Amino acid sequence: MNDTFLKACRGEKTAYTPIWMMRQAGRYLPEYQKVRGKVSFLELCKTPDLCVEVTLQPVDLLGMDAAILFSDILILMEAMGAPLEFHEGRGPIFHTTIRDQAALDCLTVPDADEKTGFVMETIRLLRRELQVPLIGFAGAPFTCATYLIEGGSSKVFWETKKMMYREPELFHNLMAKITDSTILYLQAQARAGAQALQLFDSWVGILAPDDFTQFALPYVQKILAALKPSGLPLIYFANNGSTLLELSATSGADVIGLDWRMPIGEAIKRVGKKAVQGNLDPFALLLPKDQLRAKIGRLLEDAKDAHGHIFNLGHGIHQFTPPEQAKIAVDAVHELSCR
Repeated sequence: MNDTFLKACRGEKTAYTPIWMMRQAGRYLPEYQKVRGKVSFLELCKTPDLCVEVTLQPVDLLGMDAAILFSDILILMEAMGAPLEFHEGRGPIFHTTIRDQAALDCLTVPDADEKTGFVMETIRLLRRELQVPLIGFAGAPFTCATYLIEGGSSKVFWETKKMMYREPELFHNLMAKITDSTILYLQAQARAGAQALQLFDSWVGILAPDDFTQFALPYVQKILAALKPSGLPLIYFANNGSTLLELSATSGADVIGLDWRMPIGEAIKRVGKKAVQGNLDPFALLLPKDQLRAKIGRLLEDAKDAHGHIFNLGHGIHQFTPPEQAKIAVDAVHELSCR
């Protein structure tokens, strides 16, 4: 087992900097497209054999130092009782939104093994195949709440912020129910064999720091505190969260994920004695080989004082990225960090 990723999460000395990429199992890989062409996205997420196949693809093809479970953050919302659809070009759709207590009362806190057993089976199957650590994950409560409130993706999050400011009790009740469900979901992933757990907070960067402190952070802290007894490394990624870094460092996570909007050296100083994960702009993968290697070299140098560093993109790899560019990045990180 190549445990370099786990060592970096724990702040231990490593022979080189480990690398994986958010959305590394996905649309940029022709091998993924071949599998995806046979089934819908939700069918893929719920078919363990196919999930195993696509999870393994970037590890085998590109040499990643960790695998991340192939799934979606909204699988849990569906298990809670919110009917979910995915539409090409529109993304996830919840036709029944959660905007009043009656709608919220229709959501349950599900038994994770019963309602999302396909996820746990995927984890068990992957552990038999993998020679690198497996990352399990969930969406952080705030991000998941936005989808339920808005009915899908949003640019301005009008309904979400309206509920926060005008009906804070309802908003907190929704966050509490998502939090309780997420704890059970991630605990089940840990029991099934996940070796690290990440919370994705894709939309929390829309919040001012005081609103983050009031409406989002306490729920992240509750989840991570409940997961501490597992002994697994815990990662918190707040996208577009440069203004929230010091607060994110109080989340209870062992590793703070970083987007690309701040120099990594500055971010390291701000989070203190925490490992960091990031933070190459995903579009930097489009650079010519020599320029990409040079940019990676500078990032590695700027991260030399980190308590631990896992190289990653600042967000998910873009679907039109040539796979050979991702391979150049993986090889560069391995080679340059060994020097």
